[in-house]
Amino acid sequence: MWGPIIRSNQQNKMVSTTKNSQAQTIAASSWLYGPWLDLTVGCGAWSAPLLLLAYSSVASSTRVWSIAFYGLALLFNYPHYMATIYRAYHRPEDFHKYRIFTVYTTALVFLTIFLSHVWLGILPWIFTLYLTWSPWHYSGQNYGLFMMFARRAGATPGKEERWALYGAFIVSYLVLFMEFHTGTSSDPLFLSLGIPPIVGRYVQAVLCAVFVVLSVFGWSRLAQATGWRKLLPCAVLFSSQFLWFLLPATMSLLRNITTPQSRYSSGVLAVMHSAQYLWVTSYYARREAFESRERSWRPWAYFAVLVAGGIALFIPGPWLASRIFHNDFGASFLIFTALVNLHHFILDGAIWKLRDGRIASLLLNTRDRVSNAASQTTGRLSEAWAWLSGSGQSARAFRVSLAIALLVWGTVDQVRHYFSLRSNLNDLQRAAYLNSFDSQLQMRLARQQLADGHPEEAEAAWKAAMQSNPADLAPRQALLKFLIEHNRFDEAFDLTEASLHYSPKDVNLLVDRGLLALRLGHPDQAVSNWMAALAADRNQIAAHLYLATELDREGKAGDAAMHYQAFLRALARQSAVTRPAPEKVIAIVLRMADCQARASQTENARQSYQLAEKLAAQTKQPKLESVASLNEAALDAANGKASEALQLYQHALRLDDSIGDQTASAQDWLAYGQFLDRSGFSARMVYACYVKSAALDDSNLNASQKKFLTDASKQAAKRVGTPSLAIRQNPEPVLKEALALTR
Repeated sequence: MWGPIIRSNQQNKMVSTTKNSQAQTIAASSWLYGPWLDLTVGCGAWSAPLLLLAYSSVASSTRVWSIAFYGLALLFNYPHYMATIYRAYHRPEDFHKYRIFTVYTTALVFLTIFLSHVWLGILPWIFTLYLTWSPWHYSGQNYGLFMMFARRAGATPGKEERWALYGAFIVSYLVLFMEFHTGTSSDPLFLSLGIPPIVGRYVQAVLCAVFVVLSVFGWSRLAQATGWRKLLPCAVLFSSQFLWFLLPATMSLLRNITTPQSRYSSGVLAVMHSAQYLWVTSYYARREAFESRERSWRPWAYFAVLVAGGIALFIPGPWLASRIFHNDFGASFLIFTALVNLHHFILDGAIWKLRDGRIASLLLNTRDRVSNAASQTTGRLSEAWAWLSGSGQSARAFRVSLAIALLVWGTVDQVRHYFSLRSNLNDLQRAAYLNSFDSQLQMRLARQQLADGHPEEAEAAWKAAMQSNPADLAPRQALLKFLIEHNRFDEAFDLTEASLHYSPKDVNLLVDRGLLALRLGHPDQAVSNWMAALAADRNQIAAHLYLATELDREGKAGDAAMHYQAFLRALARQSAVTRPAPEKVIAIVLRMADCQARASQTENARQSYQLAEKLAAQTKQPKLESVASLNEAALDAANGKASEALQLYQHALRLDDSIGDQTASAQDWLAYGQFLDRSGFSARMVYACYVKSAALDDSNLNASQKKFLTDASKQAAKRVGTPSLAIRQNPEPVLKEALALTR
């Protein structure tokens, strides 16, 4: 976008006698400020070391880098937005020329800021647009500077070369676009398009190949006209574009390394882009001053205006919104950040690209009525601006006072940010004293208060966080956990009731409310809440499990089995890392099988028991495998499949013996004896099983089982007769016969 502007300036007879000699010297050079500054900042030669430093140390020093980037924003990011404002507003002719952007678009942005504070639900949409547009804006600036340096080097690229090179810049952005919008987003503020990973990776690979083809063609044609040496700035800019966009996506393709979307707008890339923008806009402003006899170039005054104006764009708004209207400072800051950026993208495109008079008349003066209204508005604003930028003593005093106030405000904001990231309780309290309407700060304060043994203060901090941002789930969940841990169930239930007004379809809230209702003795209300959670999200895995457990307790075996099955299906779609421990999963499968058996779903129950046996065998859980085999054996025995039941009983007993579980063996030998008795096997074997069961640890047998064992043993002994004495003394030979039985 910058190349055509500089070319236009060069073509407007810059070497005429009306221009001063300093302007002629600048125009004659192929550099703006000099090779070192131009290559390092303007062309991005510092990209590789800065990116390497940032990517290697940000993860290990998150707090330090957060403070560093927050401070760098005052010197680079904020001023670079103000540079666009300065370019569009400081001359009346520019202000009038682009009044649809300087007046109406600005008014629309202010309206959106107001609506965003009233309805936070649109924040993710605004933030997604901002994060998606940012790399496109960076790419456009890099391409404009690329063409500027090419023309200053004497190149006159034809249509084919221009389109090939422009296409390479576009393709590099599209590769990153696919990276952003492939799969689901881990950031709640970024709404991914959800492109299937296999499609996204394939498209990225194709785009990378297209980038190579376009680059080779465009560069070869461009170098033929000027030679490679003169194109050094262009080559550095092109490599910067590759490092900024194509390299991260390539790393993601090859090594599955993902880059957070926000890093392109709040990290080192944003700082480099902002410095690059300040570099070229300051040159343009200097040239503009040199070409006007009435103006003089004062770089420090220019930079001071940008710093003060940048602070005015970003800092007062969130502070006022939080202190006056009690909005969450963090959410308000994100709103201002996103919308100021979007306004910058739009205004930047207008002031650097709408150069043709005919296009300007079509886009900016479509109707006389709009033009007249804008002229009246901008006329009043121009008068105010003329007074503010004038040389009068009152205006000068106002400017100085405003600049000092903004710098002090910016310093306070930096100090507060520093204190808010500290783990020291006193520092967090200082940050809260400066501005307490910040949910994230209150969350950190609550955690520290709790760690330092001040639960009452922690509770107050969580409530303050909820008041600042009622839609934020984190403080509500933290307070809910705190109340439950302290057995304040009634208060916890009331908290969920109040929270439902803000989030009536919050599935986690509905699940928690159901648990609390069950704890307070309201099972019907618990089931109702869990059903509501499933209506909002059919894949809410916890609700399925809680519903299944409660329905099972109420004797509704069929319904319980259905929810157990839904829970396990959802669990199977999760990664192995996020699944519960194997023994817990197997236990749930067994509960589902028991429900299916009680609901007369015999075949489903048998398959579920077999699934439990398989999972237990694979995960080395012999005790659970024994339980599954025994339950399946009982099911087969009840349905006349004695041969299958016999093998399953024997398998369960062998597993018990292998792990030395006497409690399980006592129950299983009792069950095996009952099965042999009902199936008509020898009374000797039945009696031996009862003797073995009684000899083991029977502490897990209930009173009725113990009584049955005593009575059944007596009856079996009578049937056996005299040999029962020998069996009682040594049942092992007969037990071996019982374990070797086949049908």
